[in-house]
Amino acid sequence: MNSSTAGAGGVAGATGSSGAAENVRLDFGKSAPKVFRALIGFDAAAREGLDPALVELIQIRASHLNHCAYCLHMHTNDARKAGESEDRLHMVAVWREAPHFFSARERAALALTEAVTLVATGGVPDDVYAEAAAHFDDRELAQVLALIFAINTWNRVALSTAKRAGTDQR
Repeated sequence: MNSSTAGAGGVAGATGSSGAAENVRLDFGKSAPKVFRALIGFDAAAREGLDPALVELIQIRASHLNHCAYCLHMHTNDARKAGESEDRLHMVAVWREAPHFFSARERAALALTEAVTLVATGGVPDDVYAEAAAHFDDRELAQVLALIFAINTWNRVALSTAKRAGTDQR
């Protein structure tokens, strides 16, 4: 969510500074439980066999690009709990300028994450795909792609329903 879509308190749909109640959006999980469960299953299947640190880096980078504060807060916290360093977390947004913080495999996954997340602006360039394919076997590459698809979907759910950062109740 960016500042142009946020009202009072940083919540999309808020009524402004008049003190009136915020405009509450639907709870997607309660309103579409079968779809929500399917997304949870897709997400779980996508991460199977992938290094948990890589999973979080991909989710953090996509959430940066999509301006999803809710998911960014959730995944940076998950990464910290899994032992990720503050230095690396701070460098994810500028990974190209700080390549020494990330392995070649992680950089390939981050580049692919950017290309897939921003697919409408230029597709997935052959060189980005080839670099990822050089670091992941076919099964792993499919898992990485599925994870990128999943986090982009979760970002859109959170943004569309105005989920507030810091309110994750998993």
